[in-house]
Amino acid sequence: MKNFVLKKNTGIPMLENVDLSQTIPNDEYKKSMKTLEVKLGALQRRAWELKIPIILVFEGWHASGMGEDINRFILPLDPRGFDFHTMTRPCYDDRLKPFLLRFWELIPVKGRIGIFDRSWYSRAIIELFGKEKGEKGEKALENILEEITYFERQLADDGYLILKFFLHISEKEQKERFKEIKKKDIPLILDEYEGKNGKELDFIEQYEEYLPVVEKILEKTDSPNAPWTIVEANDRNFAVLKIMVTVTHAIETSIEKITRTPGQQTIKYLDIATTNLPVLNGSTLEKTDLSKTISMEEYRESKKLYQNRLEALQYELFRKKRSVVIIFEGWDAAGKGGGIRRLVEELNPRLYRVVPVGSPNDTEKAHQYLWRFCDAIPLAGHITIFDRSWYGRVLVERVEGFCTEEEWGRAYREINEFEKILVDAGAIIFKFWLQIDKETQLERFESRRNDPEKNWKITDDDWRNRNRWNDYKVAVDEMLQKTSTTGASWIIIESRDKRYSRAKILKTVVEAIEEELKKN
Repeated sequence: MKNFVLKKNTGIPMLENVDLSQTIPNDEYKKSMKTLEVKLGALQRRAWELKIPIILVFEGWHASGMGEDINRFILPLDPRGFDFHTMTRPCYDDRLKPFLLRFWELIPVKGRIGIFDRSWYSRAIIELFGKEKGEKGEKALENILEEITYFERQLADDGYLILKFFLHISEKEQKERFKEIKKKDIPLILDEYEGKNGKELDFIEQYEEYLPVVEKILEKTDSPNAPWTIVEANDRNFAVLKIMVTVTHAIETSIEKITRTPGQQTIKYLDIATTNLPVLNGSTLEKTDLSKTISMEEYRESKKLYQNRLEALQYELFRKKRSVVIIFEGWDAAGKGGGIRRLVEELNPRLYRVVPVGSPNDTEKAHQYLWRFCDAIPLAGHITIFDRSWYGRVLVERVEGFCTEEEWGRAYREINEFEKILVDAGAIIFKFWLQIDKETQLERFESRRNDPEKNWKITDDDWRNRNRWNDYKVAVDEMLQKTSTTGASWIIIESRDKRYSRAKILKTVVEAIEEELKKN
């Protein structure tokens, strides 16, 4: 297989410079495939044992033979170990969510292979092309490519092996293949190409117009952790063998890296009590004034006023297709449940959802940690309230050692990127930290324990977490400092007085939404 010497990635070549004349004779192809099929099957089983998740993305020109090439590639694989996704037009609900969420939901569990017959890249091109022109279109494409880079880097950092293939043929070859397709009268394929709105048809007939867009995408999204491989696809034997060799080599390398030296793979958990943490610029929590109170009369007036305004606002949000994400974090017994209840008391349940977040189950643990939250992200015009959230990665998972220091350390950036994607899609984000002191928490714990109607609220975990108050305080301060961004800043709620806390939450949400909707 001398034609398939893998070279160090030195960047994506201009497509016009790719040598499309390469071919493989049938006898050499069959001999090589026989060896590779056995090897690929064994590597798939080994990757499953080691829980290595693999994502294979296939893109390319229409009529490049992608369907046939993928089919030849997957034949030696155990079908129980991979998921195949053909990406078609987004449905109505998909269009009401941020662009990438439908793909987040499809990433494979650890140990499985996810194969994408077209992906986030095709949808980005088709959705953008024809909508925006000139500088506006360029900016829109840059934003989507930035979001895709976040997405792929986060998966790669979590151990996903990502390989991306672009099947390249010449414009002349494409036209010849279209003639053959039309001769065979395959309406299903032609319908998929053409589409109801003609955008897929543009992708067929405007090769020269799409060429610089495709080249830009390949250049901007080629990275060591998610590399593009250009597949010369004029000759289908050559194309399939190149895909097989590239995947085999990459899986072998990944397995070798993981199994090389057991001592180097030891996970070191952070012990906050014995680790010298970086000194922060003072404690945000310690500066909180917990003496703030509100009278019962003021509370009732404020509650009625803002609940009525919020009731009207939810319909305005629906009309303008603006989603709202509200996150509640805070100390145990700080009043998250009470704050949420007053927030939704007068709302239409068809337009909001409360999502309680607990420990991840086995399926959720087998995915990247943000995966389990994607389904709960609200549709445009809807509200989702999270009772605890993805911040568990930098709080409980950090403090209790459920993830490594490297994992929670990079989570600050990952969370900021995730929230930026939501904001860029039009979401209004509120992040509340409900602050109380240790003495107030003890009073509420004891009150719950002694009240038969409320003692279900107090658990052994609550008492255990209380014993690590100082560790959590360090984690919270760092979280507030590193994840308070322009589009998604933290709001500290002084919660020693429950009435004050609930009134502030309502007032903050209502006034911020009103101000945001004035911009539209």
